[in-house]
Amino acid sequence: MIRKLGLIRAGGMDPYANLALEEYLTFHVEEGQVILYLWQNRNTVVIGRNQNAWAECRAEEMKRDGVLLARRPSGGGAVYHDAGNLNFSVIARKADYSVDRQISVLLAAAESFGIRAEKSGRNDVTVDGYKISGNAFYQSGDYCCHHGTLLLSVKKDKMAGYLNVPAEKLKAKGVASVKSRVENLSRWVPGITPDKAAAAMEQAFEQIYGQKAERLELSHQGRQEVLAGRERFASQSWIYGKETEATFQAKGRFPWGGIEIGFRTEAGIIRECRIFSDAMDENWIGRLRQAFTDIPFGEAELQKALAGSGGSPEALRDVESLLRQSM
Repeated sequence: MIRKLGLIRAGGMDPYANLALEEYLTFHVEEGQVILYLWQNRNTVVIGRNQNAWAECRAEEMKRDGVLLARRPSGGGAVYHDAGNLNFSVIARKADYSVDRQISVLLAAAESFGIRAEKSGRNDVTVDGYKISGNAFYQSGDYCCHHGTLLLSVKKDKMAGYLNVPAEKLKAKGVASVKSRVENLSRWVPGITPDKAAAAMEQAFEQIYGQKAERLELSHQGRQEVLAGRERFASQSWIYGKETEATFQAKGRFPWGGIEIGFRTEAGIIRECRIFSDAMDENWIGRLRQAFTDIPFGEAELQKALAGSGGSPEALRDVESLLRQSM
């Protein structure tokens, strides 16, 4: 039962500090509490937990233009953030976590500006068929986080210029480019600002949950934990992961997302497994990586490991077919 609501807005635009604060809030949310966290990043490409940093963005152009690269703990694909984007996180324990209710906060905020928005597909919010918000999710035990973007006046040419979206993904969505898929709320609400959007989100949050929200402040200990988390999110090991050469590779795209699998074998045993994916179920990708490590490299062994990884029936079927075709 939800007993109280919390509101907090990040004070800066450092993506690593903002991700660290989100992580801190996620693992300190109380039972019966729901938190709305609002934040903005300076020019940054943010990739999903299991994505290949080298394949998802144009690193040289980003370095030239001073655009940062960050990795979030949730699944899904790469996104571009700048000052024209407002990010939100809804954080709760599992018993009080409802994606439909959380999406309703976005819809109510849009409605306050006279806009009719709707949920589309697995993780988008659209207006007149244009994507204005992409959402992603992660869970660890009882702790849940739903976060996403709200496009206000993002520079769409920059977004298209920095992201290497796979051609097959664009084709699957029936569009010609990244730029044509998304639209800013300023198209319907000229002059909208992050402050106005944040106020609308806060009001909608209270409206949907039927309670007044309390402004949250971090303790000294909390600030220290966020600082430590910031160092980890900014580290090269977190952003890029451990790259290994693969002696076997398989790659495919399916309705649930794209996946790239690589194995390094020694004496017929898979010693290292590399998996990149924009699938929303980041926990399954982690289990799959573990299941494929230190087992014999053979079709029967791979099928057995795959079957025990706990993915959806559709994903298990597709990956099994992909592996069989690639061997």
